[in-house]
Amino acid sequence: MTKVVIIGIPGETGLWLADLDAGTVTPLNPTGDLATASNLRKAGGIIVKGIDLAVAVSSAQVALSGHFDG
Repeated sequence: MTKVVIIGIPGETGLWLADLDAGTVTPLNPTGDLATASNLRKAGGIIVKGIDLAVAVSSAQVALSGHFDG
Protein backbone atom coordinates (compact mmCIF):
# COMPACT_ATOMS: atom_id res chain seq x y z
CA MET A 1 0.00 0.00 0.00
CA THR A 2 1.22 3.49 -0.84
CA LYS A 3 2.42 5.49 2.13
CA VAL A 4 3.43 8.68 0.29
CA VAL A 5 1.03 11.28 -1.12
CA ILE A 6 1.45 14.48 -3.11
CA ILE A 7 -0.71 17.35 -1.92
CA GLY A 8 -1.71 20.61 -3.59
CA ILE A 9 -4.35 22.96 -2.19
CA PRO A 10 -5.99 26.07 -3.63
CA GLY A 11 -4.04 29.22 -2.87
CA GLU A 12 -0.81 27.26 -2.38
CA THR A 13 1.24 27.41 -5.57
CA GLY A 14 3.60 24.58 -4.67
CA LEU A 15 3.12 20.89 -4.10
CA TRP A 16 3.93 18.98 -0.93
CA LEU A 17 5.17 15.42 -0.41
CA ALA A 18 3.74 13.72 2.67
CA ASP A 19 5.56 10.57 3.78
CA LEU A 20 3.16 8.86 6.16
CA ASP A 21 5.72 6.35 7.46
CA ALA A 22 8.27 9.04 8.25
CA GLY A 23 5.63 11.52 9.47
CA THR A 24 7.04 14.29 7.30
CA VAL A 25 5.69 16.83 4.83
CA THR A 26 8.21 18.54 2.55
CA PRO A 27 8.00 20.90 -0.43
CA LEU A 28 8.15 19.13 -3.79
CA ASN A 29 9.58 20.54 -6.99
CA PRO A 30 7.69 18.61 -9.67
CA THR A 31 9.36 17.47 -12.89
CA GLY A 32 8.23 15.46 -15.90
CA ASP A 33 4.60 14.31 -15.96
CA LEU A 34 4.10 15.55 -12.41
CA ALA A 35 5.06 19.07 -13.54
CA THR A 36 2.49 18.78 -16.34
CA ALA A 37 -0.16 17.71 -13.82
CA SER A 38 0.85 20.59 -11.54
CA ASN A 39 0.38 23.06 -14.39
CA LEU A 40 -3.09 21.65 -15.06
CA ARG A 41 -3.88 22.12 -11.39
CA LYS A 42 -2.72 25.73 -11.52
CA ALA A 43 -5.14 26.25 -14.42
CA GLY A 44 -8.05 24.99 -12.28
CA GLY A 45 -7.90 21.26 -12.94
CA ILE A 46 -8.46 18.72 -10.19
CA ILE A 47 -6.38 15.56 -10.28
CA VAL A 48 -7.15 12.59 -8.00
CA LYS A 49 -5.52 9.18 -8.16
CA GLY A 50 -5.28 6.53 -5.46
CA ILE A 51 -6.98 8.61 -2.75
CA ASP A 52 -10.30 7.62 -1.19
CA LEU A 53 -10.73 10.55 1.21
CA ALA A 54 -9.31 14.07 1.15
CA VAL A 55 -10.77 16.99 3.09
CA ALA A 56 -9.30 20.47 3.51
CA VAL A 57 -9.97 21.99 6.92
CA SER A 58 -9.00 25.33 8.41
CA SER A 59 -6.77 23.92 11.17
CA ALA A 60 -5.52 20.76 12.85
CA GLN A 61 -7.83 21.58 15.77
CA VAL A 62 -10.87 21.41 13.47
CA ALA A 63 -9.72 18.05 12.09
CA LEU A 64 -8.99 16.65 15.56
CA SER A 65 -12.43 17.72 16.77
CA GLY A 66 -13.98 15.38 14.21
CA HIS A 67 -15.75 18.23 12.42
CA PHE A 68 -16.53 17.56 8.78
CA ASP A 69 -18.30 20.16 6.66
CA GLY A 70 -19.16 18.29 3.47
